[in-house]
Amino acid sequence: MDLKSCIRTIPDYPKPGILFYDISTLIGNGKAWCHAVDRLCEAVEAFGADRLAGIEARGFLVSAPVADRLGIGFTMLRKQGKLPGAVVSYRYDLEYGADTIEIQADAIRPGERVVVVDDLLATGGTFGAGIELLRRIGADVRGAVCLVELGFLGGRQRLDAPVTSLVVYDE
Repeated sequence: MDLKSCIRTIPDYPKPGILFYDISTLIGNGKAWCHAVDRLCEAVEAFGADRLAGIEARGFLVSAPVADRLGIGFTMLRKQGKLPGAVVSYRYDLEYGADTIEIQADAIRPGERVVVVDDLLATGGTFGAGIELLRRIGADVRGAVCLVELGFLGGRQRLDAPVTSLVVYDE
Protein backbone atom coordinates (compact mmCIF):
# COMPACT_ATOMS: atom_id res chain seq x y z
CA MET A 1 0.00 0.00 0.00
CA ASP A 2 1.25 3.47 -0.90
CA LEU A 3 1.08 5.32 2.42
CA LYS A 4 2.42 8.53 0.88
CA SER A 5 -0.77 8.81 -1.19
CA CYS A 6 -2.78 8.80 2.06
CA ILE A 7 -0.96 11.80 3.56
CA ARG A 8 -2.42 15.18 2.66
CA THR A 9 -0.13 18.15 2.14
CA ILE A 10 -1.30 21.61 3.09
CA PRO A 11 0.69 24.56 1.71
CA ASP A 12 1.41 27.64 3.81
CA TYR A 13 0.53 26.03 7.16
CA PRO A 14 1.22 26.98 9.90
CA LYS A 15 2.85 29.94 8.13
CA PRO A 16 3.64 31.02 4.57
CA GLY A 17 6.30 28.93 2.85
CA ILE A 18 5.75 25.80 4.98
CA LEU A 19 4.30 22.63 3.43
CA PHE A 20 2.49 20.72 6.19
CA TYR A 21 2.29 16.92 6.01
CA ASP A 22 -1.09 16.05 7.53
CA ILE A 23 -1.31 12.49 8.87
CA SER A 24 -4.97 12.89 9.85
CA THR A 25 -5.97 11.63 6.40
CA LEU A 26 -3.82 8.52 6.90
CA ILE A 27 -5.25 7.86 10.37
CA GLY A 28 -8.76 8.39 8.99
CA ASN A 29 -8.31 5.69 6.35
CA GLY A 30 -8.90 2.42 8.23
CA LYS A 31 -7.05 0.13 5.81
CA ALA A 32 -4.11 2.48 5.39
CA TRP A 33 -3.83 3.10 9.15
CA CYS A 34 -3.93 -0.63 9.88
CA HIS A 35 -1.18 -1.17 7.30
CA ALA A 36 0.89 1.67 8.79
CA VAL A 37 0.57 0.24 12.30
CA ASP A 38 1.59 -3.20 10.99
CA ARG A 39 4.72 -1.68 9.43
CA LEU A 40 5.49 0.32 12.57
CA CYS A 41 5.21 -2.89 14.61
CA GLU A 42 7.72 -4.58 12.30
CA ALA A 43 10.13 -1.67 12.72
CA VAL A 44 9.84 -1.70 16.51
CA GLU A 45 10.23 -5.48 16.68
CA ALA A 46 13.43 -5.24 14.63
CA PHE A 47 14.91 -3.02 17.37
CA GLY A 48 13.97 -5.49 20.14
CA ALA A 49 12.15 -2.93 22.27
CA ASP A 50 10.70 -3.56 25.72
CA ARG A 51 8.98 -0.17 25.71
CA LEU A 52 8.04 2.70 23.43
CA ALA A 53 8.53 6.36 24.28
CA GLY A 54 6.09 8.55 22.36
CA ILE A 55 6.76 12.25 21.85
CA GLU A 56 3.88 14.61 22.58
CA ALA A 57 1.38 14.80 21.02
CA ARG A 58 1.05 13.02 17.68
CA GLY A 59 3.72 10.57 18.78
CA PHE A 60 1.15 9.28 21.28
CA LEU A 61 -1.23 8.50 18.41
CA VAL A 62 1.49 6.51 16.69
CA SER A 63 2.95 4.78 19.77
CA ALA A 64 -0.18 3.64 21.57
CA PRO A 65 -1.56 1.23 18.95
CA VAL A 66 1.90 -0.22 18.30
CA ALA A 67 2.56 -0.81 22.02
CA ASP A 68 -0.89 -2.38 22.37
CA ARG A 69 -0.41 -4.69 19.42
CA LEU A 70 3.06 -5.77 20.55
CA GLY A 71 2.08 -6.09 24.21
CA ILE A 72 4.87 -3.78 25.38
CA GLY A 73 4.89 -0.70 27.58
CA PHE A 74 4.39 2.87 26.42
CA THR A 75 5.81 5.96 28.10
CA MET A 76 4.98 9.58 27.32
CA LEU A 77 7.60 12.25 26.68
CA ARG A 78 5.67 15.43 27.39
CA LYS A 79 6.02 19.16 27.29
CA GLN A 80 7.11 20.80 30.52
CA GLY A 81 4.56 20.85 33.34
CA LYS A 82 2.22 18.19 31.92
CA LEU A 83 3.23 15.15 33.99
CA PRO A 84 2.38 14.50 37.65
CA GLY A 85 4.91 13.40 40.26
CA ALA A 86 8.68 13.53 40.06
CA VAL A 87 9.97 14.24 36.55
CA VAL A 88 13.28 14.51 34.75
CA SER A 89 13.54 17.43 32.32
CA TYR A 90 15.66 18.10 29.28
CA ARG A 91 15.93 21.56 27.69
CA TYR A 92 17.01 21.67 24.07
CA ASP A 93 17.48 24.17 21.28
CA LEU A 94 15.37 24.28 18.15
CA GLU A 95 15.93 26.24 14.98
CA TYR A 96 13.37 28.79 16.21
CA GLY A 97 14.04 28.83 19.98
CA ALA A 98 14.16 26.34 22.82
CA ASP A 99 11.83 23.80 24.39
CA THR A 100 11.76 21.36 27.29
CA ILE A 101 10.49 17.80 27.43
CA GLU A 102 9.96 15.69 30.51
CA ILE A 103 9.52 12.10 31.57
CA GLN A 104 8.31 10.73 34.88
CA ALA A 105 11.37 9.81 36.92
CA ASP A 106 10.24 6.21 37.44
CA ALA A 107 8.89 5.55 33.93
CA ILE A 108 11.88 3.56 32.65
CA ARG A 109 13.93 0.87 34.39
CA PRO A 110 17.70 1.25 33.95
CA GLY A 111 18.79 -0.77 30.93
CA GLU A 112 15.27 -1.10 29.55
CA ARG A 113 15.32 -1.29 25.73
CA VAL A 114 13.37 1.67 24.37
CA VAL A 115 12.38 2.87 20.90
CA VAL A 116 11.43 6.55 20.50
CA VAL A 117 8.36 7.14 18.31
CA ASP A 118 6.88 10.24 16.72
CA ASP A 119 4.79 11.05 13.69
CA LEU A 120 7.43 13.17 11.94
CA LEU A 121 11.20 13.48 11.76
CA ALA A 122 12.18 16.91 10.46
CA THR A 123 15.39 18.55 11.73
CA GLY A 124 15.86 15.99 14.50
CA GLY A 125 15.75 18.43 17.42
CA THR A 126 12.85 16.90 19.32
CA PHE A 127 13.76 13.31 18.46
CA GLY A 128 17.34 13.97 19.58
CA ALA A 129 16.13 15.51 22.83
CA GLY A 130 13.94 12.47 23.50
CA ILE A 131 16.87 10.12 22.92
CA GLU A 132 19.13 12.16 25.21
CA LEU A 133 16.49 12.40 27.95
CA LEU A 134 15.91 8.65 27.88
CA ARG A 135 19.63 7.90 28.04
CA ARG A 136 20.05 10.26 30.99
CA ILE A 137 17.61 8.17 33.00
CA GLY A 138 19.32 4.92 32.06
CA ALA A 139 17.35 3.67 29.04
CA ASP A 140 19.00 1.60 26.34
CA VAL A 141 17.71 3.53 23.33
CA ARG A 142 17.60 1.07 20.45
CA GLY A 143 16.24 3.34 17.72
CA ALA A 144 13.77 5.89 16.46
CA VAL A 145 10.65 5.17 14.41
CA CYS A 146 8.36 7.62 12.61
CA LEU A 147 5.59 7.71 10.04
CA VAL A 148 7.02 10.58 7.98
CA GLU A 149 10.57 11.79 7.47
CA LEU A 150 11.45 15.04 5.75
CA GLY A 151 14.76 13.72 4.43
CA PHE A 152 15.72 17.02 2.83
CA LEU A 153 16.06 18.57 6.33
CA GLY A 154 18.77 16.12 7.42
CA GLY A 155 17.31 15.18 10.80
CA ARG A 156 18.40 11.54 10.51
CA GLN A 157 22.06 12.58 10.41
CA ARG A 158 21.64 14.49 13.69
CA LEU A 159 20.36 11.48 15.65
CA ASP A 160 22.61 9.20 17.65
CA ALA A 161 20.38 6.16 16.99
CA PRO A 162 19.23 4.17 13.96
CA VAL A 163 16.04 5.46 12.32
CA THR A 164 13.18 3.73 10.53
CA SER A 165 10.67 5.87 8.60
CA LEU A 166 7.63 4.60 6.72
CA VAL A 167 7.43 7.50 4.27
CA VAL A 168 10.32 9.76 3.24
CA TYR A 169 9.99 13.06 1.37
CA ASP A 170 13.31 13.99 -0.21
CA GLU A 171 12.35 17.43 -1.51
